[in-house]
Amino acid sequence: MDDAGDSEALITDYLRVGLAFDRLEEGFVDAYTGDPRLRAESHRDAAPDPAQLARRVRGLRADLATSDLPAARREFVAAHLRAMECSARRFAGEEIGFVEEVSQYFDVDIAMGDPDTYRAAHAALDEVVAGRGDLAERYAEHRSADEIPADRLDDCVSAFSSALRERVRVDHPLPDSEVVEFEVVGDKPWSGFNYYLGDYRSRVAINSDLTQHMASLPHLIAHEAYPGHHTEHCRKEQLLVGSGQREQTIFLVNTPQCLMAEGLADHALTATVGPDWGLWAQEIYADLGLRFDGERAQRIASATGGLLGVRQDAALLLHDRGRDSDTVAEYLQTWLLASPARARQMLRFLSSPLWRAYISTYVEGYRLLAQWLDDGPGATSVSARSARFGRLLDEPLTPAALRTELAQ
Repeated sequence: MDDAGDSEALITDYLRVGLAFDRLEEGFVDAYTGDPRLRAESHRDAAPDPAQLARRVRGLRADLATSDLPAARREFVAAHLRAMECSARRFAGEEIGFVEEVSQYFDVDIAMGDPDTYRAAHAALDEVVAGRGDLAERYAEHRSADEIPADRLDDCVSAFSSALRERVRVDHPLPDSEVVEFEVVGDKPWSGFNYYLGDYRSRVAINSDLTQHMASLPHLIAHEAYPGHHTEHCRKEQLLVGSGQREQTIFLVNTPQCLMAEGLADHALTATVGPDWGLWAQEIYADLGLRFDGERAQRIASATGGLLGVRQDAALLLHDRGRDSDTVAEYLQTWLLASPARARQMLRFLSSPLWRAYISTYVEGYRLLAQWLDDGPGATSVSARSARFGRLLDEPLTPAALRTELAQ
């Protein structure tokens, strides 16, 4: 077999190993758009022994080091094999510290946030949500007034999806056949989820257990669809898979892909619309007959941005420092100003065996990508920022690759 054949065989083994994880934990394979025969083969086989799976991953890492894959592809696969080995070790029952687990999965180092940063965020929020009484109560009243009437949610989702799709397709063309279908589900630990089905199709689920708010819905649609997860999947399927990078046909939970994808999706709205996203959304809501103060929403978002690390703190308290769930819920209520019900919903996500480390993808992903986006030429220009954002959509970048560029 020639060198190219060896490389393709290695990628096939990489896909087989990745698919095997779904036999250990359903949902570990977030998306797979490759050869259906490999998935069928995985379903026919017995569920793998986790320790043996870890050895298979280590063998692939050794083979990859001497392969002739181009450097960028080799580095991408290596980062993901490192994460997969950590998962296999955890499935095998090995004790791995939570901070080390996050580092192995997502290639980032995490630490507790500074309470002074959170106090400053509360002070900034206090100026926007003016009035008498406790800040948490005033903020809860604001969020209650910001709720989208249940009978108007479909109209709002449709309006923002159409408006964002139209904008995104100008700078980041998508195939004519691409489509997103939205559905409402319940009893889930997340607020929204993109199920990428391949062939430029997605199903986006919105959790009915959580009240949807006017200020957050544009972000949710941008995050899950345009130009977030759906757009990224479409662009990578078209450009990378289309050019033969078959490792891009699989998307695995608890890998650097997730940190890049969630960071990208959390920057999606401002990358497309710009910093005045609230005023833009205000016009759309007005067309729907709904009142929304876009300028105030922007100020609140700016203030609460200082609370970004609170949820990661909660994960550290729970899994690294051994705090009980009541203590962690109180922490979320104190610093994030979350209601008791919302704090418990967050704890459900943080306590899930599959998702317990995942909160760091939002926190550290947002921070790293913000730094990288701000580092580009003309970072204050919406068009320049959108073009740089396009690299995130189109290239197989990793946290290490972004840090290298920042260092240069």
